[in-house]
Amino acid sequence: MKYRKLGKNGPEISVIGFGTWAIGGGDWVFSWGEQNDQLSQNSIRAALDAGINFFDTAAVYGMGHSEEVLGKALKGSREKAVIATKFGLVWDDKNNITRNGTYGSIIREAEDSLRRLGTDYIDLYQMHWPDTDVKAPLEETMRAMEKLVQDGKIRYVGVSNFPIALLDEALAVRHIDSLQPPYSILAHQVESDLLPYCIAKGIGVLAYSPLASGLLSGNYTFDSRFDEQDWRSKSPSHTGESFMQNIAIVEQLKDVAEQLGITVSQLAIAYVLANPPLTSALIGVRKPKHILNALAAAEVTLDESVLTEIRSIAKSARIVMPINE
Repeated sequence: MKYRKLGKNGPEISVIGFGTWAIGGGDWVFSWGEQNDQLSQNSIRAALDAGINFFDTAAVYGMGHSEEVLGKALKGSREKAVIATKFGLVWDDKNNITRNGTYGSIIREAEDSLRRLGTDYIDLYQMHWPDTDVKAPLEETMRAMEKLVQDGKIRYVGVSNFPIALLDEALAVRHIDSLQPPYSILAHQVESDLLPYCIAKGIGVLAYSPLASGLLSGNYTFDSRFDEQDWRSKSPSHTGESFMQNIAIVEQLKDVAEQLGITVSQLAIAYVLANPPLTSALIGVRKPKHILNALAAAEVTLDESVLTEIRSIAKSARIVMPINE
């Protein structure tokens, strides 16, 4: 397994990161459907055995359930893992989600995440989305994160889904160790602005949805449909004409991958990792067998001619990201 340093001050983490969105299970608005917890834990342990040391979760995944499953799976192996979780999406007793970046809420969320994860520190604590509901000043949010660092509750500070203007505002208070944006062959807008910005500022980049929430897995055809419990059944990118357009692109990418002797999912991961500021590509894993396929992608090198061909094929992609991941 290959490792890269997270930004200018962060730890060495595996270029393939374990994404835990799906292992939150069912019964919440952005569920991927029901998931067997034992299978999830087996997948996490298999990833550790394979050299993956970076695990990314969030409090809101399954309303805390993903954190609990991750904590149980890593029990006895905590020192081998770099754990990242996210805050800022809170829920009520009816699972209604609100964005909250207030000082008190962040401190409480951190304590809850520590408890669910079964650890006394979080390696990387990330603001999941900008606070557009409570609208707490970003300076207040950053002060709370600095307090958690000073208290030893968290070690590094990150943000997710932040535009450059908010990154500038956050950096005026303290350094940001990482940014987590959506980035894939089908959603490559960050290449023109955010990625160069992160290089200039010494911010590590963690790409989420490098497989475009499954579109680039190679598992779907024009006839595929998603279960009602799966959030993708309501996603514009995964339904209707946009889905058909995206699958048509994937079919062309399969030809490129075949010429290289790899799968389309390996091509997709290698494409993301080919960009210099990328520290890790976060791959959603639900079964142990998914890990070997992802690991092989870390060894793939794409030359500039292939990258150019991929960009040309994908220029008509129709991707709309969900509102909370």
